[in-house]
Amino acid sequence: MLQLTPMHIVGGRQLQGEFAVQPSKNAALPIIVASLLTREPVRLHGIPRLSDIYIILDIVAHLGTRHAWEGPNTLVLHTPDILNTATPYSLVSKMRASFIVMGALLSRAGEATVSMPGGCAFGHRPVDQHVKAFRAFGVELDEEGGNFEARRVAPLTGSYVFEMLTVGATQNAILSAALGSGRVVLENASIDTDVVDMVNFLNSLGADIQGAGTNTITVQGVTALRGGEYTVIPDRIEAGTLMIAAAATRSKLTLTGVRPGHLRALSTKLTEMGVTILEQSSTLMVDATRGKLTPTNITTVEYPGFPTDVQPQMSALLATVPGTSVVMDRVYADRLTHVVELTRMGAQIVVSEHTQVIQGGLLHGAPVKAADIRAGAALVVAALSAEGETVIDGMQYINRGYERLAERLRAIGANVQQNEPVLAAAMD
Repeated sequence: MLQLTPMHIVGGRQLQGEFAVQPSKNAALPIIVASLLTREPVRLHGIPRLSDIYIILDIVAHLGTRHAWEGPNTLVLHTPDILNTATPYSLVSKMRASFIVMGALLSRAGEATVSMPGGCAFGHRPVDQHVKAFRAFGVELDEEGGNFEARRVAPLTGSYVFEMLTVGATQNAILSAALGSGRVVLENASIDTDVVDMVNFLNSLGADIQGAGTNTITVQGVTALRGGEYTVIPDRIEAGTLMIAAAATRSKLTLTGVRPGHLRALSTKLTEMGVTILEQSSTLMVDATRGKLTPTNITTVEYPGFPTDVQPQMSALLATVPGTSVVMDRVYADRLTHVVELTRMGAQIVVSEHTQVIQGGLLHGAPVKAADIRAGAALVVAALSAEGETVIDGMQYINRGYERLAERLRAIGANVQQNEPVLAAAMD
């Protein structure tokens, strides 16, 4: 495992120029898993070289997938046969997204054994909606000692109404029913961009899935899928992080390779604060140089609302804006690991019943440590705007979501230094 050395940022510089947004990690992960459903090769364009990607590649390789990189971000995957239907804890414990291999294995092999997934260190994120959906379709499923054993004993049929909007459970349910002769209907399904992109990929291979992007999705099983070629959508969370960084540094920055419609909730909130946002078909210009920014209140909800994955970064921005702001996360109420670290940098944040009350002001450099991906991104945002030098440890988490971040930030004017990665025994 590669563990990155600390990142050193001297803040106070404006960002400028163009920043090319990476392909979406959160869309690429389920698409890689979905490639298990075909015996034929698939070629995926726009796969970021991130540690989470390498983890999911290790998992599908254990199941029978061969893979090869073609150039920096093109990946060829081929799973002629499923060699294993069990995924060991040592692999799935590293990342929550790994649990959707259960649906893929049920579809392709008719059985699956998957351990309780791991992932970031904030809050409790259960898999009950996955399990209830499977059982509603006729899957026999048992759980013992943190291992889930599932069997498809007949074609999957029926319907399930999700008790909450959930990206992962929606994806898992779709995967479980994509192959076969049955038909399932998902109500209150997630309309998230990552669900839509996975469905578009599967349909490009010959799947029959209708309604992606709406709250009702119908999956008619098919006998087999063919191979194909697909390009993953841009990363709206990285784009959002850089939009927020531009605002925090009171900069003018252009983001390229984006889908502005995926960022509308964040763009609206930044505009409300006094940032100018100009949209074109695949670019966004963010201008925070035209006047003082004003505080605001944020409540995260599922897509298309304000995204939880930029809540910590937004908290870092609001810590630089004079006045009182309030941040509430209704998706992951315990997503607060960034708060203590931001206070080391001078942020005035009081947490009451999972709600952050932020009194904005000046930040200063300090030694801090990331505890998860987006908390780490928040520390980067804060460091870019702070006076003096910030040293960010825990870069292995940031590296899960942002490719070559130090290098790319330097290209837009940031004073960022980071040494070459060193070997570590394991990710914390």
